[in-house]
Amino acid sequence: MTKKNGPLAGIRLLEIDAIGPVPLAAMLLADMGAEIVRIARPPSVAAGDWDDVGGDILHRSRVVTYLDLKQDADRERLLALIERADGLIEGYRPGVMERLGVGPDVCLARNPRFVFGRMTGWGQSGPLALRAGHDINYLSITGALHAMGERQGTPPVPLNLVGDYGGGAMFLIFGLLSALLAAQRTGRGQVVDACITDGVASLMSLFYAWQPKGLWEDAPGSNLLDGAAPFYRCYECADGRHVAVGCLEPKFFAQMVDGLGLSDRCYDQNDREGWPAMQVEFAAAFLAKSRDEWAALFAASDACVTPVLSMEEAPRHAHNEARATFVQRHGVVQPSPAPRLSVDAGAIGEPSVASAADLIAAWS
Repeated sequence: MTKKNGPLAGIRLLEIDAIGPVPLAAMLLADMGAEIVRIARPPSVAAGDWDDVGGDILHRSRVVTYLDLKQDADRERLLALIERADGLIEGYRPGVMERLGVGPDVCLARNPRFVFGRMTGWGQSGPLALRAGHDINYLSITGALHAMGERQGTPPVPLNLVGDYGGGAMFLIFGLLSALLAAQRTGRGQVVDACITDGVASLMSLFYAWQPKGLWEDAPGSNLLDGAAPFYRCYECADGRHVAVGCLEPKFFAQMVDGLGLSDRCYDQNDREGWPAMQVEFAAAFLAKSRDEWAALFAASDACVTPVLSMEEAPRHAHNEARATFVQRHGVVQPSPAPRLSVDAGAIGEPSVASAADLIAAWS
């Protein structure tokens, strides 16, 4: 195997093939130099081709080897890799890895420094632990889904950024790296119970802090950051496209109002009673020009007005181009490694295939 560079170089991890948060977490760790082997079922026994859920990007930067963990020989090959690895991430329901004979107790007995990262929606315990669910379900019991959308409307169906990726993948990475640092210090591994509902609840900390102080109303479309404020929402433009407005601070609000040609109005930004009328006037003003005309008008200001770009447009935006936020590899446009480190930069690696025997030999 090719030696990897980056801030996580030297860390060896196993990824039990999955969908949702697990492959994104593995991609981000691998981009930063972790040496990751993705353990996938042989095509002859796999239930489906998981490459169709983003594998051409989400499976980048790591090696895949094919093992059928229901077979004794392949299970022993995985355990041989576990003896040589620092940790593992998996996304099965509670108890599945144990039934396959590779649960945390077995792994830690083979490698006491091993970190066993478990990623689920409901967690390893609790009355819903064994139930099926998806991103929208996990958001629904944390207060997050209720807080989104219009005041009188049905909660929206959000992208799986908040649940699977924010509350899931990011907390899995955080827990895994925390446990790996502890293992380096103490020589003792442990289990990481990364649960999407726990992670999303943690992400809601600011709003749970504001609510008892009267700074956040427990109703969607009623607050500063949920679309009720006319200076923190999106507006339609003359061409049917949209701009995003986020001028929370008074000096930025003043620049936005001036750019709209409404500086003769005496708006009290924090007068909630005046917000509905203010929104109507802003909406009418934005309909006078196209999205890109507004983007050009506000480009050199601090008015916090930006174009709402499509996925096709975003890689071509001047700021994204200047930072190489997106790259193209083999004809596929994809996000670059993030965040950026001043010394040990992340990098995208090619996916590859290796036999378990070769990997065991390489890690010996």
